[in-house]
Amino acid sequence: MTITLPPRVETILNTLRRAGHEAYAVGGCVRDSLLGRTPGDWDITTSAQPSEVQRLFRRTVATGIKHGTVTVMFGREGFEVTTYRTDGAYSDGRHPDSVRFVSSLKEDLSRRDFTVNAMAWSPEEGLIDLFGGMSDLKEKRIRAVGVPEERFTEDALRMLRAVRFCAQLGFGIEYETYAAIRLLAPRLTLVSKERIRDELNKLLLSDHPEYFEILSGTGISAVIMPRFDEMLATPQHSPFHIYDVGHHTLEVLKAAPPTLLQRLTALLHDTGKTEARTTDEKGIDHFKGHPALSAVYARDFLKEFRYDNKTLDQVVRLVEVHDLRVKPTPANVRRLIGRVGEDLFPDYLTFIEADNKGKGPLSRLEFEPRFESTVKAYEEILRNKEPVGLKDLAVNGSDLITAGIRPGREMGELLQRMLEDVLDDPSQNVKDYLLARYAGQDGKDGRKENE
Repeated sequence: MTITLPPRVETILNTLRRAGHEAYAVGGCVRDSLLGRTPGDWDITTSAQPSEVQRLFRRTVATGIKHGTVTVMFGREGFEVTTYRTDGAYSDGRHPDSVRFVSSLKEDLSRRDFTVNAMAWSPEEGLIDLFGGMSDLKEKRIRAVGVPEERFTEDALRMLRAVRFCAQLGFGIEYETYAAIRLLAPRLTLVSKERIRDELNKLLLSDHPEYFEILSGTGISAVIMPRFDEMLATPQHSPFHIYDVGHHTLEVLKAAPPTLLQRLTALLHDTGKTEARTTDEKGIDHFKGHPALSAVYARDFLKEFRYDNKTLDQVVRLVEVHDLRVKPTPANVRRLIGRVGEDLFPDYLTFIEADNKGKGPLSRLEFEPRFESTVKAYEEILRNKEPVGLKDLAVNGSDLITAGIRPGREMGELLQRMLEDVLDDPSQNVKDYLLARYAGQDGKDGRKENE
């Protein structure tokens, strides 16, 4: 077994070792290399003190001197080099109260979260695996280093990280580690919303976003998204559905492309169904108004976890319109594009296709022909550059002012009537025609004709 190190990582290791220090690649880069995955970055652990690392390399950045981390720079590429350390008590459940530099690799590895992240590698010594990480890789399990309760008491976010690693790697959680998460999940209230958000994003963007369900079994969702537990308990007795709301959501997560917009929309699109559900006399469930309710929940959720305004706006908009369906005539599709928004319409098409994959055979049977016709009409509209909104009208407010129409409600109504005309027939989007038909020289003749 061997790991091929990037040349610059080898340079750092060799430089430190020639100066009489121990040095190893460590953590996720070793794990991913052993799994045949390409590491996102390479971290190095060393017996050298931060000041010694700074002296040995021409360009460094003191990114975390307090915690023993110096970033060694090669051009614009940086590699974190961290001194062996042990952590003091975690009074806040998030950060160590103190850090002590040590000379033992074993002490350093023993403070890490999971065995698969507690392995080190050097060309001279090969793999250093003191806690059974390689065995856990082979068995596809996430297991805490040492006593799980201690690791999760130190940093509660590690419980969510355990689920995230499962989703990224397709692993399961070892029994004692799982039991400790169930016991300590309420401690996640100590963790900042931003840190939770970042882990949720990694989980959602993983190869197995459906592992979100583990959050319910471990009690994590009861802390960060209790609505999801309610969704799992909300049935959908309908000819079009074969899953409850929660498992439908998981199926849509699997079907949605791995973009944050699509995966967040998948997670949140039916959150309003827990409030909207009614059952008729035949035992059929209905969810009237659930897109609007889901959009309210989505906005609150995204604000709570400090998502940026663009992400919040796009996800909420997509949740609001995700259930819109029309007979796919060209005029209807033009109106649908205007309702959804030209910027969001490709994402709308992508999402409703994923949404339908999480339903039943009857829904798919009815959906697919209509979807294909909608896409065909959309492509034709794009190709012909047909109008879909007020901004595409050949007439604007200035033209109407010139024709004697005062700004205000009357002008807005006129523009909307013009738009309805050209949505039905794009060839009518001609300035002279629209002004003559709807405004007239005195601003009245056209209006009479259409009243």
